[in-house]
Amino acid sequence: MHQLLSSFDIGLVLPFIAVGFAAQLVDGALGMAFGVISSTLLISLGLPPAAASASVHVVETFTTAASGISHILHRNVDWKLFARLVIPSVIGGALGAYVLTSIDASTARPLILAYLLAIGVYIVWRGLAYPPRERTPKIIEPLGFAGGFLDAAGGGGYGPVVTSNLLVQGGAPRKVIGTVNTSEFFLTITVSATFIVSMGFSAFTHATVGLLIGGLAASPFGAILAKRVPTKPLMIMVGTVLILTSGYGVYSALR
Repeated sequence: MHQLLSSFDIGLVLPFIAVGFAAQLVDGALGMAFGVISSTLLISLGLPPAAASASVHVVETFTTAASGISHILHRNVDWKLFARLVIPSVIGGALGAYVLTSIDASTARPLILAYLLAIGVYIVWRGLAYPPRERTPKIIEPLGFAGGFLDAAGGGGYGPVVTSNLLVQGGAPRKVIGTVNTSEFFLTITVSATFIVSMGFSAFTHATVGLLIGGLAASPFGAILAKRVPTKPLMIMVGTVLILTSGYGVYSALR
């Protein structure tokens, strides 16, 4: 941490501020993509997967808190769904962080991304056919656990896994997005604590500072977009973001 402060260079931070702002704006509005976008960038710049995931989760501790408060104020949170989602997510996240610091999980990443790509295609199709009959999601606790585990082990993915599956089950997009964003705060603080215990404060880099500044600046705007954008285009945007990020991840992993 002392080394970072003594060598602070705004020129190195500015690009990450832009990335953090754009990624959090998408994440707050669509319930996904901050971790996926940020982790993909950090890993492509040469950061080891565990360090990239740790850095992103440290930032997300702050951005998800700001985003969650904004969604609560705009009444985008289903508290019954939140109560069923948050504890399994935290347990899965802690386990995933432990696994990532112990074992190389990169071999599973292409399979996870291919699955998310398929979910993205399905959501776009469902959005084009909207409005279907909304239903109350039934598979929640296992979904929270899997999403938390994959998020920590893969450097991102809680939103894509949990948001997309709740939408597939018929959940109302605005409530799903707000609830997932709010529950993610408790996941990120658990995962960050696990990484810090395992790795110390090596997660703090210039990228971390830039992502944090940009992400916090964009956090209040995502909830406003999620509340005001109509359901049909919102679902199509969710699916499109999932297709683009997952497709790029699959392409990069298989090169």
